[in-house]
Amino acid sequence: LTTQLTIHKHVTHKLNQPLKILLHIIIIAFLTVVTQIGGIIYLIAILLVKKSAEKKRLKRIGIFAVLYLLTTFLIIPNVAPIFGREKIKESEFLKAHSFFYKLANRNYVRPELNKSIGQIATEFEKQNTGIKMVYLDANFPFINKFPLLPHLSHNDGKKIDVSLIYENDNGQLTNKKPSVSGYGVYEMPTEKEYDQAEVCKNKGNWQYDFPKYLTLGTINKDIEFSEKGTRQLANLILKQKNIGKLFIEPHLKTRLNLNNGKVRFHGCQAVRHDDHIHFQLK
Repeated sequence: LTTQLTIHKHVTHKLNQPLKILLHIIIIAFLTVVTQIGGIIYLIAILLVKKSAEKKRLKRIGIFAVLYLLTTFLIIPNVAPIFGREKIKESEFLKAHSFFYKLANRNYVRPELNKSIGQIATEFEKQNTGIKMVYLDANFPFINKFPLLPHLSHNDGKKIDVSLIYENDNGQLTNKKPSVSGYGVYEMPTEKEYDQAEVCKNKGNWQYDFPKYLTLGTINKDIEFSEKGTRQLANLILKQKNIGKLFIEPHLKTRLNLNNGKVRFHGCQAVRHDDHIHFQLK
C-alpha cells in the first residue's frame, strides 16, 4: 500500500509539473502586458527561491512584491531617461486618476510632452480654481514599439490620455469621474449627432465599444459631462505648439466646436473616444 501511494504521488507530481510551468508562463505574460517589467521580476523571484524551500509560494510573493516596488519607484525613474522618457511630474494641478497607472509603470512620457502636460494643467487650474487635469494611460518607460495594451499607439512616449471634465448638479466643475478605471463611461451622441461608434461596429469593428467592459465599476452617478470644462481643456491642449494630434469622438468634436486641424478621427480600428481625450506630440 505504501508503495502504491508513493507511486501515485510521483505520477501526480509528474502530471502537475506541466500545469505549473504553464501557470508561470501565463503569469509572466500577464505581468509583462500590464506593467512591462513585472514578468521579468516574477521570473527572478521564482529563481531566487529553491523548489525545496518551505513556504515556497509565500516567499516568492514576498520577494516579488519587494523587488517590484523597489524597481518601480526607485530604479525605473532613474533609468527611463536613458530611453528618452521620464515619469509624469505630478503637481497639485495634475494627478493620475488611479494609483494603478503609477504602480503599473504606465505613466512615462517624453520630456517635451511632460513639460506641455504641466503647462496645460497649470493654465486649466488658473481658469478653474481647484480643478485638476487627470491623466490615465500614457506610456511604458522602455523600448519604442513595445505595446501598451489595449492601446494601439501608446508605444513611443509621445501619447497620453486624459479624463473628460465633469460637473455637479449645480453646474460647478468637479474633480470626480464616472468610472473606477477612468475609461468606459461614454458621453453618448444625441439623436441629432453623428454616431461614429454605431458606424464602426456595423463595419465589423467589434472592439470599438470594448472599453465599456474596462470601467472596473461606475461611481459618482450624480455628475454630468461638462461641455464648458472639456472645451477649455481641449483648447488649452490644442494651443501647445508641439502637440500634433488630439483624438476625440466626432460628435464631441462637433458639440464642443473644436475646429482646429489637430483634432482628428482615430479610426474604426481603435476604440471610441467619448470617455477620454487622447493627445500626442508631433
